[in-house]
Amino acid sequence: MSTPKDFNDRMLSLGLARVAEQAAIASAKLIGHGDEKAADQAAVNAMRDELNKLEISGVVVIGEGERDEAPMLYIGEEVGQGGPGVDIALDPLEGTTLTAKDMPNALTVIAMGPRGSMLHAPDVYMEKLAIGPGYPEDTVTLDMTPSERVAALAKAKGCSASDITVCILERPRHEEMIAEVRATGAAIRLITDGDVAGVMHCAEAHITGIDMYMGSGGAPEGVLASAALKCMGGQMYGRLLFRNDDEKGRAAKAGITDLNKIYTRDEMVTADVIFAATGVTNGSILSGIKREVGWITTETLLMRSKTGSVRRVIYRNPFH
Repeated sequence: MSTPKDFNDRMLSLGLARVAEQAAIASAKLIGHGDEKAADQAAVNAMRDELNKLEISGVVVIGEGERDEAPMLYIGEEVGQGGPGVDIALDPLEGTTLTAKDMPNALTVIAMGPRGSMLHAPDVYMEKLAIGPGYPEDTVTLDMTPSERVAALAKAKGCSASDITVCILERPRHEEMIAEVRATGAAIRLITDGDVAGVMHCAEAHITGIDMYMGSGGAPEGVLASAALKCMGGQMYGRLLFRNDDEKGRAAKAGITDLNKIYTRDEMVTADVIFAATGVTNGSILSGIKREVGWITTETLLMRSKTGSVRRVIYRNPFH
């Protein structure tokens, strides 16, 4: 799918960076204060205010939840002052717990593409698998066992399994997967939250030391991670997981009929997109918010899949 002419990603990209920056700055004063809800709400308010300054006709397709669950930035909410029609996927504060506890890798994350460019993922779990760029297609697949994935990636990389590091969300549901991966000799970096950042780590393995991401987490975050990898390079696969009929109903409402489908990165994000993430707490990908007397400094990753450009934007501003 080519990019429609009215979606001027180059002109919109700096505006998107500001959206991510302002959400991060708003949540900064709540870093380490133990209040997840307040930190998230501050980021939501700031992100919505900044989105409404852009000359777009935006629709939130990945947001804070269904309309009856979220007062703002809910799925289906319209934002912007009018202009080209765009889909928006966002997580105003990816890592609310990380922010509340002042732990690494909390980010504000937003992606934007032409209308109809992103999978309307229901708020259910998704089984995810991701690797960085430079490997043949289907080097690893969701149908492989965890140990088979490690062996296949090691072969493609030309190294031993003990040279592979896998990122996995630390949850009881992943205990068997963790044991199987460790039995191969591979290392595991466990994360407590923030699996968009976890997937993004694979795209910059030379910086982060992470070669592969696997495990189940939120489906909306899977779409956001796919948008990031579409810009950074890398492969991602996702399969929706349903625990009950209510969750299957959410999928039907989102227009999903094949409940067992394995989505590739380019099926989750079908057109060129722009993506911005600002560091809230220090992490492997981005520096966190830095506050000095009278000044605040942020670092934002700003990317366009159309050109493959990746910018790191340092923003320093007087702060009272």
